[in-house]
This record gives sequence, structure tokens and C-alpha cells, in this order.
Amino acid sequence: MGVASSIFWGLVTLSFLVFIHEGGHFLAARACGMRVTEFYLGMPCRLKLFHKSRKYGTEVGVTPILLGGYTRICGMDGKPGPEAADILWCIQKHGRATVDEICEEVGCSADAAYAILAILVDWASIEPYYNPDLGEHEGQRDWPQAFQTVRRDARLLTEYDRASDFAQEGATEAGEARLPEVDAASFLENEKSRTYLGHGFWARFFCLIAGPAINVIFAILVVVAGLSIAGVDVSVNQNTIGTVMAGSLAEKSGLQAGDTVEAVNGTAVTDWQTLVEALSPVLSSGEDFTLTIERDGTESEVAVDQDESSPATALGITAPTQKVHLTVGQSIRASFAYAKEVADAALSLIRPSQTMEVLNESTSVMGISVMASEAADEGAWELMEFMAMISMSLGFMNLLPIPPLDGGKIVIEIGQAIARRDLPQKAQIGLTYVGLAFFLFVFVFVLRNDILRFVVG
Repeated sequence: MGVASSIFWGLVTLSFLVFIHEGGHFLAARACGMRVTEFYLGMPCRLKLFHKSRKYGTEVGVTPILLGGYTRICGMDGKPGPEAADILWCIQKHGRATVDEICEEVGCSADAAYAILAILVDWASIEPYYNPDLGEHEGQRDWPQAFQTVRRDARLLTEYDRASDFAQEGATEAGEARLPEVDAASFLENEKSRTYLGHGFWARFFCLIAGPAINVIFAILVVVAGLSIAGVDVSVNQNTIGTVMAGSLAEKSGLQAGDTVEAVNGTAVTDWQTLVEALSPVLSSGEDFTLTIERDGTESEVAVDQDESSPATALGITAPTQKVHLTVGQSIRASFAYAKEVADAALSLIRPSQTMEVLNESTSVMGISVMASEAADEGAWELMEFMAMISMSLGFMNLLPIPPLDGGKIVIEIGQAIARRDLPQKAQIGLTYVGLAFFLFVFVFVLRNDILRFVVG
């Protein structure tokens, strides 16, 4: 049951945080007028459950590989070749055409045609046509032999475009021929303008940063609400025992929460600070000592027997606490201070002198699942606070300047804007592989630590 609980609450926590993260990318892309074809919980997989949104055209669903999520924004997978305008025009003219027919009409190789067709499919400007008579089907590894037009309304808008209206006359279905009233180059440029590639630096930056920003904003809102509404337990400087730790020297001696310690070996104590100061020398000596306590209005002495061969470092008691509700202003300042600490911890991961230290203190999906289950057992608010902590970490981790993270993509966009030219696709792919190798190492390392911590013990 413990394993099942950990898996369940781990999935709930990570799925929710991935959902709001990808939701940030989705909403930002839609706000900028970019086409978004897929919005999924889970990594890309042939097996998937989804619903196609009538309003946005986007497939919203879930895959079995619940280790993340993705939003497919059109135009993030490279630039089309010089024959792109003619190939798109050819398909618009015929409604449906095989690659051989396209190559013959446009005058290009099959490899060049497939490369351009793949990008036009990614733009949602055309779609593959799977011919059942040839044994073709959706989800197959290879592209089919033919491609066709997509559904467009009277203004040539697709179902993924804002303001599309298929109720008006003049709409055409997928596979129907339809030539635009502009030339081929202008039509291609119009299609490009509705993709990530066709937007400027600030729109791209907004789309990339929106996911991490949502995670951080969610965490800040939860922290502010927690400190202001739910309140926070603050230690009180009183010589009354707040809690007694299980298995501690205090529990073995018979001490209880609520006991007021009046003296340690005859030395009077008046608050928690003086209690700690009086306990320190007697604990370090390893000798037995007595505590004078008051319980339910009655004063008595408690004998504390230590193991002289192994002196205790602590008695095993905590100070009493009281619930304090911060003002909204105080809560906001506290949440930003916490965000700064998390951001600094994330940056420490890429500081070579601190990387291993950070990894040793980090946890994997396994650790998050175990802690999520423990938080859920404590209550709904404790689970929300835990989600906020993970969300804050997820947001800042995604801003690290390492492809394929959002931060790495932002750095590439900044570099391209400064240089005023695009980084070659091969170079971007190479950087992505390096980043993936680094995070594979991180994943294996922290998973090993969690197995030793939670399984081996």
C-alpha cells in the first residue's frame, strides 16, 4: 500500500505541475497567434488517449510514459528548403499528391521533398494521407506516399488558427484542392507567420519563458496563501516541551509534550534558550542527570540515564510552537526570498565546484513520489505546500541555460538575435544531445541516491 500510495501521489503531483507548465507554453503560443497541434501529459508515444479541441483544434491527451509532458508548437523544427513554396502550392492545387508527383512537378529529389513535407506537416499547413489500400496507417514509422491539404475556412484559416470559422460558406475539407488568391511565395509566408518560426524574438521568448514562469508564479501564490491564511508554526522561547521525538532519550526517560522543565541538575531554567544551555554540558559529559519538571500542576523529578560509552548529542525534544499569520506584504517578501534561494540552488548545479554537492542533496522521481505520499498523509494543505516547493524547483531548473531545457532554448534565441543569423540546425541538435547526456547522468545519479535512501535504507 505504501508503494501504491507513493506512485499515486507522485503521479498526481508531477502530472499537475507538468500540466500547468505546458499550459503556460500553450496559452502563450495561442496568445501570440501560433498554431499548437498537441498538448500532452507524458512523453511522445504511439499509444495515447486524447480529445481534439473544437475551439483550438489541438489534441489534448495523455500517454503511458508519465515522465513529463509536451506542447507541440508549430514551426520549432527547422526551416523549409527553397522548394517549399512550390511544394505547398502543388498540394493546394491538386488537393492530394504523391511524393513522386510532387518531385516531378516541382523538380526536386525525394529526400528534399520529404524534408520539406515534414516541416509543412509540422506547420499544420498540410497533412499526411494514409492510404489503407497500400496498407498505410497513422502511427507507422515512415511517412506515407501521399500528402494532402488540411481543412480551411473561407479565409484559408486552419482549425488551429485564431478566429477560424468553419460555419461560413467557402470552407474546404482535407484533401480538397484549393488555390489561394495570392502567389505561392506569399502563401508560404502567410503560413509561416502563424508558426513559432514566423514570429520575432520577443514572441518566441514569451512562449519559452511562460512555462517556467507559471511554475514559479504558482509556487509563490501557494507560499503567500500558506503564510497569510494557513499561517506558519513559529518556535516560542518557553521552557515547555513542544514535542518528544520517538525513540529519543527524552521518550525513554518518560518526558511528555507539555511538560515544563524548571531545572537541569538543580540549575534553574526560565526559557528555551536557558534550557538548551543547561542541557548541553550534561549531555556531552555522558553522565546521568535529573530534570525538575512540572506536569499538570505537579512538580516532580525525572532521572535521565545516559549510555556513558555513547553520549547523546540531543535529548530529543523540540520547543513549543504557535501559529503566526503573516501580512500579505510579509508573505510576498518571504516567498521572493525563498525563490532566490531555489534559483541559487538550481544555478549551483552548473557550477562545477558545487555540482556533486547539489546532486547529493537532490532527489529523483522516486524521492518526489515518496515525499508527496507523506505530504498527502499529513493533509491537503501540506500536499499543496509540497507541490509549491517542487513547482518552484521545476521552474528554475527549466531556466538553466542547457538545451533542451527552456533556458537553453532562450539562450539560443538570444544568441541568434545578437548575431542576427540562425544557429545551424545541426549545431542545435548537437547541443541538445550534450544537454540530454548531462541530464541522463543527473537522473541516474539521483535515482541511485534515492534507491540507497528509500529502498536499501
